[in-house]
Amino acid sequence: MSERKIIVNGTIITVNEKNDVFSNGAIAFENGDITYVGEVPEDLSSYDEVIDAKGNYILPGLINTHGHSPMSYLRGYADDLPLEQWLQEKMWPLEERYTPEHTRWGAYLSILEMLRTGTTTFVDMYDNLDEVAQAVEYSGIRAKLCRGVIGFGSDELRKSKLEEATNFAENWNNGADGRITTMMSPHSAYTCTPEYIKQIVDAAEKLNLPIHIHMSESKTEVEQIQREYGKLPVKHLQSIGVFERPTLLAHAVHVTEEEMDILAKYDVKVSHNIISNLKLASGIAPIKDFLEKGITVSLGTDSSASNNNLDLFEELKQVAILHKGIQYDSTLITAGEALRMATINGAQSLWLEQSIGSLEVGKQADIIIIDTNQPFYHPKHDAVSHIVYAGSGRDVNDVFVKGKQVVKNKEVLTIDQEKVFYEVARLFKTLEK
Repeated sequence: MSERKIIVNGTIITVNEKNDVFSNGAIAFENGDITYVGEVPEDLSSYDEVIDAKGNYILPGLINTHGHSPMSYLRGYADDLPLEQWLQEKMWPLEERYTPEHTRWGAYLSILEMLRTGTTTFVDMYDNLDEVAQAVEYSGIRAKLCRGVIGFGSDELRKSKLEEATNFAENWNNGADGRITTMMSPHSAYTCTPEYIKQIVDAAEKLNLPIHIHMSESKTEVEQIQREYGKLPVKHLQSIGVFERPTLLAHAVHVTEEEMDILAKYDVKVSHNIISNLKLASGIAPIKDFLEKGITVSLGTDSSASNNNLDLFEELKQVAILHKGIQYDSTLITAGEALRMATINGAQSLWLEQSIGSLEVGKQADIIIIDTNQPFYHPKHDAVSHIVYAGSGRDVNDVFVKGKQVVKNKEVLTIDQEKVFYEVARLFKTLEK
């Protein structure tokens, strides 16, 4: 028998089409689905549990649309380097030594951090994805997972990787009681040949799954694609049929207006990884132009090796202020628009907007509660403004995913934090040998 629960006495930021905010609001849920959003009902006797939000802010769980969770081992390991040197000389050599056990505990460390900072859904592109999926299933978080395929090595190795990616995508799609969905993922056009990307797209077509791929992250990458294939990256991917599938791009920092028109034509989604791109000096994506062309923009942290944390609140503030500064336009990307990028736009980018991304009746109860009993949330002029410009993931007090409470009073209930810290420290020593 399911329990009927209701959270009362909070300021509810729905992020629905009307951007409704209820200053003395309540949200009820049962069987993982939201059944009521509005003012506090007079009679609460029909509910099995009444949770008092004590005036705090209640909003949809945040959605991180690009990352590599097992890379949490490499946080702070190699900073302040150009992207290509960082990847080829520092990241890839250590990642080659990863075992499934490294993947498992690295994923747990990232999930622990994401839940603690209000992210309820994340995208992961990596290998040994069964380990990540099991961590998602156990922890209670929601994820869109894809086995990232790098096309280096022999024909036999490439075939094996594609089979692994396909089997994972098929076996885990709608797994973990529906909290896991999957995609197919060629890593990038500079690590995969056109023929290999076509094979991955064909697999996505057969499974009816989207594509997730890195694209145009650095000028060096764009120049390489032009040199090797005689086309800009967007036209290259278009020519080999990538955009015939629903597609989520990571980065898209260096794109021309013509390329943007192609992305808009195919309704390609873009994960804006603003802090990672800044830290690696990759550049700043033309978000103003994307928005003007109707391209859906969501937010991603990338890995904690290039960010160096997974606190999506930091991306929220950066996207709302940096583009104002570089465009000399203080009206560009309002606090409300930034919050939408981290919630409903994220859901749209993952083709999950019917289920998550806003607090509405019928959607699943992915909910976070922000502790506002802190100086920087007062006076309470504008809840959305305070969340975007003053807030932090460290202010998240409670988290629910599909109606199940996974964080209570800033403590993750589903993961043994002390064990995660121990295992990560132990396993990193094996990478250094």
